[in-house]
Amino acid sequence: MTSSPVPFRPYGTRLPDESPQYTRAREELRLSEVELMRQRERVAQRRRELPPGPAVEDHTFLEGPPWLDQDDGPVRPVRLSELFTAPGRALVVYQFMYGKLQQSPCPMCTMWLDGFNAVAHHLTRTADFAVVAAADPQQLRAHARRRGWERLRLLSCGAGTFKYDLGSEDAAGNQDSTVSVFTKDADGTLRHQYSARPALADDIEERGIDLLSPVWHLLDLTPGGRGDWYPGLDY
Repeated sequence: MTSSPVPFRPYGTRLPDESPQYTRAREELRLSEVELMRQRERVAQRRRELPPGPAVEDHTFLEGPPWLDQDDGPVRPVRLSELFTAPGRALVVYQFMYGKLQQSPCPMCTMWLDGFNAVAHHLTRTADFAVVAAADPQQLRAHARRRGWERLRLLSCGAGTFKYDLGSEDAAGNQDSTVSVFTKDADGTLRHQYSARPALADDIEERGIDLLSPVWHLLDLTPGGRGDWYPGLDY
């Protein structure tokens, strides 16, 4: 009778020439990483268990043609309810800081959207996804073409109150980045289910949506960490 192979446990692998101090410290760190993962799971569960959110208006956006190389193609109105492609699907909307007082595209938002463009075809297997900004459709498309965003649905809300109603724009036109999730009831009622922003508290201004970009996590793996690095639009 052949015995079962010993399971491969890569988390317990020791590299040659590790010092005892390094091994102990790395094991303590691993246990902390396990607890962090479990805490993230608990938070995600609480997010899923939120009661139905408040009803929201069926906002209207402007959308350009689906091909990026066409600047002056037809622009059509699209309602929030039309962004849902099937019953039971959630809609994720990234509110891009671009337009009104935000005269140039936000570099941080742009980095986020670079990543979303790469995974949008995976995400939309399960949920619907769109990017909304106060900039007009031509401005959005020009920036998208520079960045190579071929998988993102870009919508302009500059003439409406969508961003203001969702708290990502003030009365003067100052912008904030926000990720919002919407649902649609069987009777067609649209609901705001959840939103997240960079600011979490008075002392946490730019960490609230870090989990949506792998860049920060990769930098956090390095000895130097994030440092004072900030994304730009020049690369």
